[in-house]
Amino acid sequence: MYLSSTFEYTNCDIVNLMNRIYIKNLKENIGKEVSISGWVDVRRDHGKLIFIDFRDMTGKIQSVALPSNKEAHEVASKVRPEWVIRATGIVNKRPEKMISKNKETGQLEENGDIELELKKLEVLNEATTPPFDVRGDGSDISEEARLKYRYLDLRRPRMQKNIRIRHKIIKYIRDFLDNEGFTEIETPILTKSTPEGARDYVVPSRLEQGHFYALPQSPQQYKQLLMTAGFEKYFQIARCFRDEDTRSDRQPEFTQMDLEMSFVEREDVMAINEKMLIEIVTKLFPEKKIQQVPFPRLSYKEAIEKYNSDKPDIREDKNDPNLLAFCWVIDFPFFEKTDEGGWTFTHNPFSAPKPEHMSWLMNKEKIGEILTTQYDVALNGFEIGGGSIRNHNPEALKKVFEIMGYPETQIESNFGHMMRALGSGTPPHGGIAWGLDRFVTLLQNANSIREVIPFAKTGEGKDLMMDAPSEIFEKQLKELGIDIRKKK
Repeated sequence: MYLSSTFEYTNCDIVNLMNRIYIKNLKENIGKEVSISGWVDVRRDHGKLIFIDFRDMTGKIQSVALPSNKEAHEVASKVRPEWVIRATGIVNKRPEKMISKNKETGQLEENGDIELELKKLEVLNEATTPPFDVRGDGSDISEEARLKYRYLDLRRPRMQKNIRIRHKIIKYIRDFLDNEGFTEIETPILTKSTPEGARDYVVPSRLEQGHFYALPQSPQQYKQLLMTAGFEKYFQIARCFRDEDTRSDRQPEFTQMDLEMSFVEREDVMAINEKMLIEIVTKLFPEKKIQQVPFPRLSYKEAIEKYNSDKPDIREDKNDPNLLAFCWVIDFPFFEKTDEGGWTFTHNPFSAPKPEHMSWLMNKEKIGEILTTQYDVALNGFEIGGGSIRNHNPEALKKVFEIMGYPETQIESNFGHMMRALGSGTPPHGGIAWGLDRFVTLLQNANSIREVIPFAKTGEGKDLMMDAPSEIFEKQLKELGIDIRKKK
């Protein structure tokens, strides 16, 4: 159970088949002989006495190899940092003058009042010398090196905390929405390429050469189809893919908290999301303060005029790292002019206009004045979520594509399945998607979403650890019916 900003583990797994005990439980076993398994964090050889700090996923402990125990002392003289070890010994209280305290705060360090007197050491796996120190926060190491050796970089305490916090947030979301009657439903990764804004990642079909799947930019169409299917309350921790220019708060693949509800209006969707955001902060991050509850609301026009941004940073004190200023931005323009003089959607073609502007949409008049039911939630100057009430009327959705200049044949080819589904008895519905990586980044005060994604890619979209993207074998290209034309 999660109690504070530190992690607590259940007692159901104190002992496993190797009779292993977790380091965090050593204080409960003072005077007893126990076995721990983990990594060598630090080794200090004082000649007769050899001190080794061990770590596992629950904490760290100092151990000592005495010369009187020749077997343990001999092995201790050989081990090096990052070796994987099984250590058996007696848990002892440290003398008062030897208790380890933080030099700056004077507070007792983790397990600073006990140590493990080694009786036996088993080397489970040796390790080559790491390319960098995994004990610091990594700020002195190039990001390229950290991403290339990500499996080592993830050993550092800060990264362990980030990934475990991410897990706690996702678990809280799942429990919260389950309690609210939502059903978690997975949607396909291989889907159809449709124009939704960014470029698609495409996957060639071997069986139907010349045809391609696309990886989903979001589960948008599938979650609306689930409303057609009658599930009414859907959510998913969804993987999404966009082939777009990357920056510190973007990745080619990312994670959304995706949600959709039937028989709702804008206020219903905003209310349940605001409740969930508040609970996540208050339950999991008690050290943080939400500036204003309920979250303030600004129209798109107000946000641009006052803050020159549609994701404004409204913090009263921008120097406070624990201050969270949420706000909603509403009443976005539905359409905007393209460089060629036509119209395109500003957020999502599946959004519904505000009810009072539906006649303008249907008559294709006052196009630049039509406002949508879109709502975005911003946090400290970053958009962390966006959604809308959807266009559940197929004729109204068709008008959107006509305004954007799509010919009848393209509307049918790309969205005919949606038109037919909406016309089969689809209830009014709406939803939202959070940028989960970005949300965790802000809660952890990290400077990039790459700090909260286990196996992140570079700003250029490269996976340095796996060396991807990479060329594939000529045989694979032939099976797919693909010829590569390289740039001169």
